[in-house]
Amino acid sequence: MTSLSLAVIGALPASSSDEAIDTPIGSAAISTGNTVVISGTQTQTSSDGPGDSAPRPGSPPSPASPVHEFDFDTCLDDWNSSRGCFRAVVDEEPSSPGADSPAAPVITIDDLAQFAPDPVASEGEPDNVGVAGMPTNFIAAASVHTRSGTLFGAPLSVRFTPVGYEFVHGDGTSATSSTGGQTWSALGQSPFTPTSTSHVYSERGTYQAHVTVRYAAEVDLGGGWFPVAGDLTVPGPAREIRIFEAHTALVAFTCAQRPSAPGC
Repeated sequence: MTSLSLAVIGALPASSSDEAIDTPIGSAAISTGNTVVISGTQTQTSSDGPGDSAPRPGSPPSPASPVHEFDFDTCLDDWNSSRGCFRAVVDEEPSSPGADSPAAPVITIDDLAQFAPDPVASEGEPDNVGVAGMPTNFIAAASVHTRSGTLFGAPLSVRFTPVGYEFVHGDGTSATSSTGGQTWSALGQSPFTPTSTSHVYSERGTYQAHVTVRYAAEVDLGGGWFPVAGDLTVPGPAREIRIFEAHTALVAFTCAQRPSAPGC
């Protein structure tokens, strides 16, 4: 904005001393005898200065300045219009530790097969021998098992806990249990009495029995144990079970007293 001041000082003819003087708006006329002083101020808006940011009425809007990569020389040559030289800075949230590192692979139950516990052999009581028509008691001595090693290039520990057993009897039948069973003595029972893991063979013969143990798994990568989905099954080796027929006979003496007695 520019202000202009105008002052005109002149002498009036003597005959005009009583005439009215017309002055423009914004000016003042002062008469002192034969001299008139006219002063005024005019305000106008400049459109040439660098500070002119408002468009003139009726003028078309200026196109938006393109955003481009900062180039110092270009900005100097086109200082007034290259607003794209000054880019807004967006504050980024601080990255969490390890955010740029690759994600750890997901560990599956199949990945842990290399750490599997050794197979467990079942035992048929008594001494892997039974009597047809009478219970044979099966036992599997599986327990919690921990191993350490390396997986995907990182050290870890694996802990297996038995959670289920499948006893395969070798005669076409099988039975599942949540425990590996106990001996008759540990249960406080007499031989050839039923247990939760016993089986009755209907015929004499030799059978190949085995047990498959099902394990739940946990891993520790250095920050504590966490479970892995699924179960790992480990089949045990076959165990030969011999089943005999029992015949009763009325005898007068025991086998200790007469070893040659029937049935001795």
